[in-house]
Amino acid sequence: MHTIDSLSMEFENETQTTRKHLERLPNDKLDWQPHAKSFTARGLASHIVDLVSLGDSVLKTDELDFDPATYKPYQATSVDDLLKTFDNRVANCKQALASADDESMTQPWRFKIMGRLRFEKPRVVAFRDFSLSHMIHHRGQFSVYLRLLNVRVPGSYGPSADEQL
Repeated sequence: MHTIDSLSMEFENETQTTRKHLERLPNDKLDWQPHAKSFTARGLASHIVDLVSLGDSVLKTDELDFDPATYKPYQATSVDDLLKTFDNRVANCKQALASADDESMTQPWRFKIMGRLRFEKPRVVAFRDFSLSHMIHHRGQFSVYLRLLNVRVPGSYGPSADEQL
């Protein structure tokens, strides 16, 4: 199996699982947060959606030069908006994956903050670290939000405690 095929399958699986989590968020809990230093549920879910776009950026560009002063993070207005935006960004990233090949995935990709290099990695590693693993990490946090909200938590790699009835 080629690297890009494996990566595409992984992306498909992880985004399907992530969507199951996002669709469980009640609209009336978007502004809930477990602690004053934590994201709101809206903020965390929106950040997860932004991570899909980061994957798209890794696949389509040679670098990202992040400027905190001009960055405008996505903020969902509703769960419907969240899911629609997530689905659109997943579709865009799938197209980018379909256009990639194993050779392009070995090429270097750079992340800068205001012109200063933070890291350079092969594109495949940057995609996994910066988008996939990052999304999975925050999905884990989001599952705790759902639990604290008494919302049935979907399984990620098998049934959750809520699905073992």
